[in-house]
Amino acid sequence: MKALVITSLTGPEALAIQDMPEPKPKPGQCIVRVFAGGLNFADFMTSKGGYPGTPPAPLVAGREFAGVEEGGGRGRRVMGYTQWGAFAEKAATYENMLWPVPDHWTFEQAAAFPVNYFTAYLGYWQAGMTPGNPPPSVVHREEVAKRTPRVLIHAVAGGVGTAAVQIGRLLGVEMYGTSSSDEKLARVKELGLHHPINYKRHEYEEVVKNLTRGEGVDAVFEMLGGEHTAKSLRCLRDFGRVIQYGTATGRAPQIDLRAMYAKSASVQGLWLTYLSQKKEIMEPAWKQLSEWISQGKLTPQIGHVLPLERAVEAYKLLEEGKNYGKIVVKIAA
Repeated sequence: MKALVITSLTGPEALAIQDMPEPKPKPGQCIVRVFAGGLNFADFMTSKGGYPGTPPAPLVAGREFAGVEEGGGRGRRVMGYTQWGAFAEKAATYENMLWPVPDHWTFEQAAAFPVNYFTAYLGYWQAGMTPGNPPPSVVHREEVAKRTPRVLIHAVAGGVGTAAVQIGRLLGVEMYGTSSSDEKLARVKELGLHHPINYKRHEYEEVVKNLTRGEGVDAVFEMLGGEHTAKSLRCLRDFGRVIQYGTATGRAPQIDLRAMYAKSASVQGLWLTYLSQKKEIMEPAWKQLSEWISQGKLTPQIGHVLPLERAVEAYKLLEEGKNYGKIVVKIAA
C-alpha cells in the first residue's frame, strides 16, 4: 500500500511516499481504508523524534484519519485515532478509537475532528466547565458555577483553538485567545471568540489582567511550553488551572511557584493518547460532542487540503504557523 513514511527522525524533509506492507490487525483492532488524514503538531514533533515514545524510523506517519471500515463493519464511514500509521491507504486502530462520520460531513471534515474536538472538550472537562460530568480533581467547581467562567486559549486560530472556541461558546464561557495574525483572529471571532489578542503587538499577560480588572481567567489552554506556562499561571484567577496539552516551542514548561501559591492555582496535563484509553471519560465526551454535531453546532475549521504528494508542504505550513484551523492530507481520491 502507499504510505507517508518518516524515513529518519530529522524533520519533514525526511518524509517520503513509499510502498509499505498493509497493517495486520491485533485483537480488538479494525482496518480502515483511509481517504483523508488530519495533521497535528504532534505529527511534526514525531518527524523530528521529539514526541514521547516515537519508534525508530522508518515508520508510517499520522495519527488521525477518516475512511471506510473493512471487515465486520464493511462500508461504515468512520473517523479514528491511532498513535502512528494513519497517513496510508489502510490503517489499523482499536474499535473504541473509531467514531461514525456524520452523514453531512466529508472525509476531510471528519479527519479534522477527533484530536481537535476531544482535546478541547476534555480541556473544559478538566477545568470543571462541562455539564454533569465534573472531573474528580476540580475542587473549585461550585465557585466557578457562581460566575461566568473565563478561559485563555493559546494558538486560538489552530485546530484545537478553533474547536475550543466553538465548544466554549456552547458552554457559555468568556473566551480570550492569542494568535500572531489579526486576519486569523477576525475569523475566530466569527466563531464566538470574545477577546482576540495579537501577541506580536500586545503582551497577552497584561491584556488579560487589564480586561479582567486584575482577576484573571479560570483556565488556560496551553500548548506552547517554555516561559508561556509560567505566564499562563499568572493569568489565572484563584483556584484556576493551566491545562498543558503540548510544548510547541520545544522547551520544557517553566513553573511560577509564587503564582501557584498566591492563587492556589495548578498545572494539569492533558494527553489524549492516555485519556482516550479510558471508556468512562471518552463515552460521555462523545455523547455530548455527537449531540452538538447532530444539532449542527460544531463544524471543523479547515485551512488547507493538500494531496499526499504535498505532505512536506503541509508539515511546513504547520511548523511556520501559517495554517488556520486544520490542515488535512488527502490520501485517496
